[in-house]
Amino acid sequence: MHGFGPVERAANEPVFHAEWERRVFAITRAARTHGIYNIDESRRAIEQMEPARYLAASYYERWLASAVTNLIEKGVITRPELEARMTFLAGRPDEAAHGEGPASSQDVPELAERVLAALRGQPNFRRAGAAPKFSAGDRVLTRNVHPRNHTRLPRYARGKLGVIHAVHGSFVFPDTNAHGLGEIPHPLYTVRFDARVLWSSSAEAGHESVFLDLWENYLLPAPEGATL
Repeated sequence: MHGFGPVERAANEPVFHAEWERRVFAITRAARTHGIYNIDESRRAIEQMEPARYLAASYYERWLASAVTNLIEKGVITRPELEARMTFLAGRPDEAAHGEGPASSQDVPELAERVLAALRGQPNFRRAGAAPKFSAGDRVLTRNVHPRNHTRLPRYARGKLGVIHAVHGSFVFPDTNAHGLGEIPHPLYTVRFDARVLWSSSAEAGHESVFLDLWENYLLPAPEGATL
């Protein structure tokens, strides 16, 4: 989006800026490892935030909002339970965490390893799936669609010409997986776009390229005679 200025990179920036961020990261990873909700549902919940709240929120505040939305939707907690706990902690902010479940990963020794295994692997890759229609070097056109639900096709790359750079095999389709409509795995590609195709004269000077990972459902063969 325009108007937010450059991304400022801090030297030696810590992974977490506060202890609560570390806890939100752990809660989110553990919930997904347990299969309570998936990464696409997590992203979909972030997109449901009120625009002003989203823009004012930090990275892990968005993760927290997503966790709350999904844990309530999945029936793990209720809104009254959450509000009651927040009211309690507002008066006693130093109260230790507690609950009926295990207090730490030491009580569930396999949980930490399961979380790490999920981080190391490719949990959304599926061996079963349709054969890819495109090959490296093929010219493609992204669909000019505007879905109301979650999608991984960026708005700035819709209706644009690109070239298949790599074929990755079949992966879970976020557009359906985010809404409980099934994984529907199918081919995923890395597509190269000339920055001038995406942003015309607003692109940076020089021959710059942008690489996007896009599912086959987003792509069409480039029309005959179309030039990049």
